[in-house]
Amino acid sequence: MSKTTAFLSGCAASATAIIAISLLTGAKAPPTKFDEIDVGRINVREPDGTLRLVISNRSQFPGLPWKGSEQARPDRTAYAGMLFVNDEGTENGGLIQNGKIGADGKPNAGLSLTFDRFRQDQVIQLLHDEEGGRATSTLSINDEPDSTQQPDVLQRGERITEIRKLPPDERKAAMQQMRDQGLLATNRVRLGTTPGKASALTLSDAQGRPRLRLMVTPEGKPSIQMLDDKGQPARTIDLEAK
Repeated sequence: MSKTTAFLSGCAASATAIIAISLLTGAKAPPTKFDEIDVGRINVREPDGTLRLVISNRSQFPGLPWKGSEQARPDRTAYAGMLFVNDEGTENGGLIQNGKIGADGKPNAGLSLTFDRFRQDQVIQLLHDEEGGRATSTLSINDEPDSTQQPDVLQRGERITEIRKLPPDERKAAMQQMRDQGLLATNRVRLGTTPGKASALTLSDAQGRPRLRLMVTPEGKPSIQMLDDKGQPARTIDLEAK
């Protein structure tokens, strides 16, 4: 055996011994460090294997993490980003984004950062959307039902799928019944820009009906609108009001 071969064999034996001692004593191996890494997807898991965070490209983006398993979400094939996953292995928010030039030659892009209620949909969303030459950016705060007392987001989705198969009149009545029972998400606060380039803050009641709107037009005209239960202005205060 040459001196070089003997030296390399000795290094390999030493490395094997260090790994074995670390495994037997429970000592942590030193973390691996990278200056740069190219990957398609990263799954962050707890020691017991529970998924807690996913960072992924578009082609490998996951479905819906749900109680330790994964539900199919074919509607997510257009996005890259990350998903947040809670202690039981259920999705509770995420950051998704895409962007390209559409067939009309204009940007078609979006970015959404959301935080979900437990086993429900988003209660906070930061959203930017561009399509057809229009762009809006909004912050939305929503009410979601308590999943320990009401159907969770999957059960609600199954019920809505059934309702959509009903005749139009029955469908409308069934959706209204769910809304009256507090089983649907309702927007309470929306702050952002509008397609008409105004800036607006809209406050809604527990049924999701807009009741107060503060707005500034692109030209700089401010106004306060108090809305009735149909969403129509009942009173408007602006600089021209006497």
